[in-house]
Amino acid sequence: MIDGAVQRIGADALGARPLRYYDFFMAAFVAILLLSNLIGAAKLSNVGGFTFGAGILFFPLGYVIGDVLTEVYGYARARRCVWAGFGAMLFMAVMSWVVVALPPADGWPDQKAYEAVFGSTWRIVFASLCAFWAGEFANSFVLARMKIWTQGRHLWMRTIGSTIVGQGVDSLLFYPLAFYGNWTDAQVLTVMVTNWAMKVGWEALLTPLTYVAVHMLKRREGLDVFDDATDFTPFRTRL
Repeated sequence: MIDGAVQRIGADALGARPLRYYDFFMAAFVAILLLSNLIGAAKLSNVGGFTFGAGILFFPLGYVIGDVLTEVYGYARARRCVWAGFGAMLFMAVMSWVVVALPPADGWPDQKAYEAVFGSTWRIVFASLCAFWAGEFANSFVLARMKIWTQGRHLWMRTIGSTIVGQGVDSLLFYPLAFYGNWTDAQVLTVMVTNWAMKVGWEALLTPLTYVAVHMLKRREGLDVFDDATDFTPFRTRL
């Protein structure tokens, strides 16, 4: 298939067909996920009197890439990326726990700072893993189903609609699991709703970037995958 010739195919028809850019987008997806949780989650910022976790600035990029992966390569290949990200997050959590727990060398002055940045509680880790897994699968499922319903039209509607659902599931799980009982009910609800709205708004602003990436990839790969016969179970990694 030459560049610029796009063929509509079912996800099951991809088979062993070589994909030129899929691996790069999977790597970018996992990298953004890890860095958003490792660096962004460790800092609260205040801009114009509004306090938010710094990771919110970059975490939605993971949803953008997730949308691109589902739209271009189909649900099954996006599912592999979600499981790759889940495994990477789990390994990062275990590695952080081991490294933080190691006794510091005599005279090393930064143990307390290291613990403050990398020593997340088990609740935060558990909440992050559950919210990411459920939110990303909800996002990918809704986008893939909406693509079939709309016959591939209205990409903006699919990306924003799937993000509303995916980020909603993510927020509904993460904030109560991580902070219920430590924060008041009002604080949990306020932070949950405001952060969900910010993530969805950020995704909407990035819609032009999503259009560029999707159209470029479809032309370069020469395909447009529709999940007409896809098994949408999240509990597998096989294509």
